[in-house]
Amino acid sequence: MFAAVDLGSNSFRMHIGTHDGSAIQVLKSMRDPIRLGAGLDSDGNLTEQAMKTALESLARFQEVLSAYQLDAVRVVATNTLRIAKNSAAFLPAAEKAIGYPIEVLSGEEEGRLIYLGVASTLPASHEGRLVIDIGGGSTELILGRGRAIEQVESFSIGTVPQTRSFFPDGRIDAAAFEAAILSARSYFEDGGPPFYASHWSRAYGSSGTIRAISEVIAKNAIGDGKLSYANLETLTQRLIACGHVDKVSLAGIKPERVPVLTGGLALLMGLMQELGIKSMTAVEAGLRMGVLWDLHLRATQHDRRELSVRDFMQRFHVDMNRANQVAHTAGVLFTQLKPTTDAYGKYVYWSGLLHEIGLAVSHTGYHKHGAYVVQNADLPGFTGRDQRLVSTLILAQKGNLRKVDEALSDSDFAKSVLALRLAVMFMHSRIPVDLSELQLKMKNKIEIDIRQDWISDHPTVSYWIGKERGFWDEVGVNFAVRTGE
Repeated sequence: MFAAVDLGSNSFRMHIGTHDGSAIQVLKSMRDPIRLGAGLDSDGNLTEQAMKTALESLARFQEVLSAYQLDAVRVVATNTLRIAKNSAAFLPAAEKAIGYPIEVLSGEEEGRLIYLGVASTLPASHEGRLVIDIGGGSTELILGRGRAIEQVESFSIGTVPQTRSFFPDGRIDAAAFEAAILSARSYFEDGGPPFYASHWSRAYGSSGTIRAISEVIAKNAIGDGKLSYANLETLTQRLIACGHVDKVSLAGIKPERVPVLTGGLALLMGLMQELGIKSMTAVEAGLRMGVLWDLHLRATQHDRRELSVRDFMQRFHVDMNRANQVAHTAGVLFTQLKPTTDAYGKYVYWSGLLHEIGLAVSHTGYHKHGAYVVQNADLPGFTGRDQRLVSTLILAQKGNLRKVDEALSDSDFAKSVLALRLAVMFMHSRIPVDLSELQLKMKNKIEIDIRQDWISDHPTVSYWIGKERGFWDEVGVNFAVRTGE
């Protein structure tokens, strides 16, 4: 059983679900419309009241989560926590309130998960698909074919800024709608061509805003009841005729949702104009369903991150034999070190595979280049936290350890660094290591037990281990080597 929590700009939402052998069955849903995106002040910081409201909401979510026996929980945050200047200061309190780490998704990773959620609910097909998700602070466009994603783009425009900018006092008129639509088009005109109608056969809308607009059209018998541009125009005229959000009374929409719907409608119309979309289909799936599927796939050894690492290796022309040797050796050594959990196991392996990608930039300081590339690249399936961890391990693979001194206070991370450094050292010095002849421990100090004849057969190993001892001594860790028969 898995849980997906989505900390959006309009609402915090949650799905708790289980895989029944063919699909994800949602057992519990929860929504709290706290309007986090509206809680940004003029300097781009979350206000004290916005943070207080968010923490209270997260505590309520935690109460619900604690009532279930969950195999995994993933809490993801989107645009507002991506752009809030005080996001880093707020996140520790937020994580404490909900009881789980919070992953601030990149726009591209958000788009990938949205598409995964949508594709999982649609019949198997090779049709070209455009999936649109209009959120409170950003809009994601995802082009795919069947379950395969071809292109993802995140645009920094959502319902909150559109509503605030063009309908600030709740007044609705033709001039405001025209300005809001033109503004929306301006966001998509440069990045829109790859998503033009010629590149797909069907368009789908996955966000709550698009579903709400679709429901209003259907329940109020607007046109043929479908989500078409013609019917959006008719709905717009109805809203303009009302003149103010307080006077809007339409089946399928609560009064407090009307302002969001108004801004979202203008945004959707601008998007459909710019991309040449005549009609689309709203689907009851998106980010949360995508997160649930991603958790299920990870649990069944179909981790999208594995494919991302392999793709990255090919892109940077990594020597597969060297990479696989380091990854394997590091994994064996890490297991020998008996970490308290296997939380770092995959990261040690991936870091081994990617340890030389910096060579594509320069042989000098390649570990620094590699660390930078990994931290800033688009790696589908990886969160920012995942990438920072792999990046730090790649940075720590050689040279002084002062650059990661603070992180070494985590004993399992220190063991990860030691395992990777020794694996890299053995491979780069061309020492063919028989790991059965080496015993490695790390508690209050590092201890290596190796056979004397192994050192005799590989004379440079004494030099390399001597340098390694010096690096660990600099950060206050004793490094002892014992030899035996």
